[in-house]
Amino acid sequence: MTVNDDSFTNWKHREETAESMIPMIGKLHREQDVTILLHSRSLVNKSVVSILKTHRFARQIAGAELSVTETMPFLRALTALDLGPSQIDIGMLAATYRTDDRGLSVEEFTAEAVAGATGANKIDRREGRDVVLYGFGRIGRLVARLLIEKAGSGNGLRLRAIVVRGGGEQDLVKRASLLRRDSVHGQFQGTITVDEDNSTILANGNAIKVIYADDPAQVDYTAYGIKDAILIDNTGKWRDREGLSKHLRPGIDKVVLTAPGKGDVPNIVHGVNHDTIKPDERILSCASCTTNAIVPPLKAMEDEYGVLRGHVETVHSFTNDQNLLDNYHKSDRRGRSAPLNMVITETGAASAVAKALPDLKARITGSSIRVPVPDVSIAILNLQLAREASREEVVDHLREVSLTSPLKRQIDFIGAPDAVSSDFIGSRHASIVDAGALKVEGDNAILYLWYDNEFGYSCQVVRVVQHVSGVEYPTYPAPAV
Repeated sequence: MTVNDDSFTNWKHREETAESMIPMIGKLHREQDVTILLHSRSLVNKSVVSILKTHRFARQIAGAELSVTETMPFLRALTALDLGPSQIDIGMLAATYRTDDRGLSVEEFTAEAVAGATGANKIDRREGRDVVLYGFGRIGRLVARLLIEKAGSGNGLRLRAIVVRGGGEQDLVKRASLLRRDSVHGQFQGTITVDEDNSTILANGNAIKVIYADDPAQVDYTAYGIKDAILIDNTGKWRDREGLSKHLRPGIDKVVLTAPGKGDVPNIVHGVNHDTIKPDERILSCASCTTNAIVPPLKAMEDEYGVLRGHVETVHSFTNDQNLLDNYHKSDRRGRSAPLNMVITETGAASAVAKALPDLKARITGSSIRVPVPDVSIAILNLQLAREASREEVVDHLREVSLTSPLKRQIDFIGAPDAVSSDFIGSRHASIVDAGALKVEGDNAILYLWYDNEFGYSCQVVRVVQHVSGVEYPTYPAPAV
């Protein structure tokens, strides 16, 4: 047999294994509310090739490719357990089993690693929580896609309604079309139909009422059977407590803003300070995409090395706030054509760090340059550390944080030497450390952090909503603290 024949036979075998994984993953998700992950990447509703690519990507962060033949025994072991709602990372199970020297079988090791999600320890499946989207722009539509994708067993978040201003003839059809097709993020994964008579969009079986209103006070959510809902305000029109309180009407329990909050509105970066949310807090903000990108790695560096001061320069894709062609704009420079220019502008991300990391004493400054790409940005975080370090030490630390720490859903890691911005479209992490670009000299470290400022941020928003709604389930094996 030739090398080519051998490689192809191996590929076909792995394809067959990945194919047999799909019904197991699907059944665990539908019937037991268990999400199977591979190094923090969900394998639910993934194709054979997607599962194989996710396994292969492990080499970028763990240093070696992970084979489906390694993870399949752990998945099979999970199907035999009495599991409760949880997220289980079979990549981490395989990695930790490799270093375990107790001679346990895969079945014994798996049962021990996920014991908190089995038998008497498992948590009850919770009732679904209603969600309303106020506004349906770039972030609103991506959050909608995520909520529909995560509907799964029906016990999580349920997108019940979208509130928008009336847009004239065929408004509903046009909005459904924008949900169905996206120039940056591609086709919606599933089916979408429109019921104009009932002002409803049906997406993968989810009936989403489209409510037309010019002001929150015009909406009676209980009239649509909506109760105890979390409202996600994607408009940014109101950013302080007084303005956002307009949404607290019958049927709405909490309000989450997808922009930096002002005044005493808590700015939450999931993974960093989401556990500080008070149970009775009804209004909170998910801060900005850039704040979400820089705060997790900043915390990782502060915890290990200490940070004395820093500056963040974000090279940011253009947004809908800028003009397509030169025209009047209330802000300086943003009136100049977005697809034709690099535009220096301000960012509030640096000042927002203090709200998310109140214990960080370092002064962080920031500025921004908008550039002619439609999505994915990069934050260059220049830090003076409290002690000297080597480049290899910092790279290893951030790689380990991305793999095993409580921040592994926020921080991703890539060592590919030819990575460029479009490679990160669709990333679900808050930021991705570019190991090849990272620089360290003495007590100075410069981190290059890619982030999908649309989709990665939307994932962070949904994580916050899951947390405050009580449908954020524990992850096993538990990340190292």
